[in-house]
Amino acid sequence: MDCRGLFLSLFDYKTEKFVIAKNKKVGLLYRLMQLSILAYLLGWVFLVKKGYQEVDTAIQSSVITKVKGVAFTNTSELKERLWDVADYVIPSQGENVFFVVTNLIVTPNQRQSHCAESSGVPGALCSQDSDCPKGEAVITGNGVKTGTCLMGNNNSSGICEIFAWCPVENVSKPLKPLLGKAEDFTVYIKNTICFPKFNFSKSNVLHTKDRSFLKSCRFSPENHYCPIFRLGTLVSYTGNNFQEMALEGGVIGIQIEWDCDLDRDPSACKPHYSFSRLDNRFAEKSVSSGYNFRFAKYYQDASGEEFRTLMKVYGIRFDVLVNGKAGKFNIIPMVINVGTGMALMGAGAFFCDLVLIYLIKKSHFYRDKKYEEVRLTSQKFLSKRLVNGKQASGLPAGQGPLGQVQTVEM
Repeated sequence: MDCRGLFLSLFDYKTEKFVIAKNKKVGLLYRLMQLSILAYLLGWVFLVKKGYQEVDTAIQSSVITKVKGVAFTNTSELKERLWDVADYVIPSQGENVFFVVTNLIVTPNQRQSHCAESSGVPGALCSQDSDCPKGEAVITGNGVKTGTCLMGNNNSSGICEIFAWCPVENVSKPLKPLLGKAEDFTVYIKNTICFPKFNFSKSNVLHTKDRSFLKSCRFSPENHYCPIFRLGTLVSYTGNNFQEMALEGGVIGIQIEWDCDLDRDPSACKPHYSFSRLDNRFAEKSVSSGYNFRFAKYYQDASGEEFRTLMKVYGIRFDVLVNGKAGKFNIIPMVINVGTGMALMGAGAFFCDLVLIYLIKKSHFYRDKKYEEVRLTSQKFLSKRLVNGKQASGLPAGQGPLGQVQTVEM
């Protein structure tokens, strides 16, 4: 019998019955939920997130950089030397990543020959020739072992001889940056962006015919359309000191953010800059902080023999990172968000129904009024209940056809 009843219940049809419950607490809860959903829809979805707009995040960006400035040095290795952009900017053609040399260690006049390995290299120390296997490359060193152990004056320990560019690299670090004057160099960062979905493009350079504008202006938080940055000021925006950073190098991130509301005038679409140091974000005194690499300049003497000058350069690498989005009114996202808000309204009513029929003290009374089971009886039985078209005494007063609204008070 239970199985039969369960099977027949599959063919039941449920229709809504509206019951007005005179319960102030549940009524207040319902209005508060309506106001909260309405505030979320209007305040967050439409005003803050601009849910009525179609959004394009596939930004296309081009970055061109150009550094300017000169510095003079006088060292024992390089003598008197003037440094310009061809010497201290790598690569010479500016891109979204460029490097400015601020310090260096020079090992001049290196030639390929036999010499002693650097004593600081692991595996370089020896006491006999067998400690220096011939042909074995020194992985963290400067060359290939020759099989000879060069003994020192005390004859207690020696250093393996290697075939390499000799003399080996100078490992002493300068106590102050060689190109400390780079603090006053300037860098020009031109950024052009395009949002292809809306066929909209913009540049971070002020559109003007005044040729002297870029020669005299300097970037400031209030002047978004002057892309000329002083390097010292740029580093200071990250909370670092340029001279300290120039000694061992570092990495600076320049973030350009475009957030464009295309329902407004194009002039309202402005670049927003932020700056951060990327190489020591988690620990200031870390062995991994700083930035350096090596390169060499090669020459030939009168006899045709090749020699070189090795440079280990320290400096600041600048990474220009561009991202952004653009939005424009479109009826489709607006209809979707309005529909979502209406669905949330229905969810609020469903929650209040659960409170009314399950969680309050008189929930059984409201539950009985909300859910009513109606069965269709035979014509013979109905004829006994109706007399001359008048209501039978067995039919409860106030009960009418399906869908009638009832008011319940407690």
